[in-house]
Amino acid sequence: MKGTIKRQNLNAEFYTSEGCYIIELSNTPDDPDMSIARARVEPGVTTRWHRLSGSGERYCIIKGRGLVEIGNLPPQEVAAGDVVLIPPMCRQRITNIGSDELVFLAICTPRFSIDAYEDLEES
Repeated sequence: MKGTIKRQNLNAEFYTSEGCYIIELSNTPDDPDMSIARARVEPGVTTRWHRLSGSGERYCIIKGRGLVEIGNLPPQEVAAGDVVLIPPMCRQRITNIGSDELVFLAICTPRFSIDAYEDLEES
């Protein structure tokens, strides 16, 4: 990794089949230890059950209110300032329970790779 500043580009946002919008803030081979994405979930939306193999994930809630489900834990309400720790291979999903958008950073270690993503719901 080399010293640099990466600027958020709102025009780079894309919709995922998981049910949320993503902007990759930092996910490059020259920084393999970690990736950071900005996730946005619209009101009333629940993302699909999924898990990541080989990567741990943290949700850092920036804005809104959510109901997060991780593994076998009971659903927990989260809000701005909360951090959710998700071990590798742990099933997860989040619901926006507020009236505004839910925005959080998804930080993966090592960095996110689409090969690590596993959808756990039937089509």
